[in-house]
Amino acid sequence: MTQSLEQLTNDLISAARKAGADAADGLAVRGTSVSIDVREGRLEHAERAEGTDLGLRVLLGQRQAVVSASDVSARTISEMAERAVAMAREAPEDPYCGQAAAEQLATSWDIDALELADPSAEPDPETLEKDALRAEAAALAVDGVSQVSSASAAYGAQQVFMTCTNGFAGGYARTSRSLYAEAISGSGTGMERDVDGDHRIFQSDLRSPEEIGTRAGERAVERLGARKPVTGSYPVLFDERISSSLIGHLLSAANGAAVARGSSWLIGKLGEQVLPEHLSIIEDPHRPRIGGSRPFDSEGLPTRKRSIVEDGILTGWTLDLSRGRKLGMDSTANAARGTSSAPSPVNWNIELTQGDKTRTDLIRDMGTGLLVTSMIGSTINANTGDYSRGASGFWVENGEIAYPVNEITIAGNLHEMLRRIIPANDARTYLSRVVPSLLVEGMTLAGS
Repeated sequence: MTQSLEQLTNDLISAARKAGADAADGLAVRGTSVSIDVREGRLEHAERAEGTDLGLRVLLGQRQAVVSASDVSARTISEMAERAVAMAREAPEDPYCGQAAAEQLATSWDIDALELADPSAEPDPETLEKDALRAEAAALAVDGVSQVSSASAAYGAQQVFMTCTNGFAGGYARTSRSLYAEAISGSGTGMERDVDGDHRIFQSDLRSPEEIGTRAGERAVERLGARKPVTGSYPVLFDERISSSLIGHLLSAANGAAVARGSSWLIGKLGEQVLPEHLSIIEDPHRPRIGGSRPFDSEGLPTRKRSIVEDGILTGWTLDLSRGRKLGMDSTANAARGTSSAPSPVNWNIELTQGDKTRTDLIRDMGTGLLVTSMIGSTINANTGDYSRGASGFWVENGEIAYPVNEITIAGNLHEMLRRIIPANDARTYLSRVVPSLLVEGMTLAGS
């Protein structure tokens, strides 16, 4: 008989107490995943995985250790506890580690309102294969596509439960559906590739295979004949497909882990302007049917909506309990952890204020410059904010897209770049990171 995740975490806590732990967190994750890859009209790869993983964090005074296992037997649980306590005895003291106080813990939540799990049945492999084949066929039907390097469909389901010696106990279930296609246009050294895909919690929200395959093909064809632009200083428009990476650099610098270790270019900027004054970044972990939603964090604190940047002003760091204590601040309930790791701060769903212009309007307004649709590599100086990335996309002349470009390096400094961004109004609101296309004036481009 399969043990419940709640019972497994209770067993972990009991074993930790018996082994001599002062406090402990038990985490159990049960998951199923199925993925199908097709190529040239045939099944290329199929994979299914099922299992239950256990994680145990023990605390001895100001020392802690984490162990994990994929065996749920009583013997393994006992050995995990003994090993974790032995490791904690040898670990260095951390004056900031520790569980939440009882009054900080989440005590109730409406998990159904978050709609994190699709109640419909798991799709069979044949259905996933048909979806992937349909996406591949749609991409190949686009004039100019020479081949489809891959098309894939996947399903995942996961149950999570956590029990802590401070009195917290809670869990929830998640599901996911995804579909992707990568198309190639041209031949020889003139080949170009591009992708499209979708990832949702509910199958009914997933875009059709035909739409995904067709768009992947169109994107690949649009890139044919790419060349290098002239080196210089130009406005750069980050397409909505990749614009969230720019905001991601700000979020990384505002992460309490980076701030606590002194490696953030935002240190000293709390309460100062980091974006144009009319823009805000809102974090909301309670949006229904969104992958970054959750009722509580991995330390049992209730998650909540908050402003990270409000009217351009940086209002606070993203914190778990440990980094909050080190910085003399309260946790923002942003702790995340896996079965083999201690809690650390991450962001949930975020949304940047959208503008009142379309992407087409911004292309028109920029005159001559670069529309970036994909990026590779990254050189970001965590202390200074100096920014340099490889990019490709389209050259804009006289306010219109002129031709595709590649092999470009774009560079600037995140302090200046972010304070002069101009947002479009094209963000996809069903994503976990809702960020529209972003225009940045006066970046350095290295081309030919």
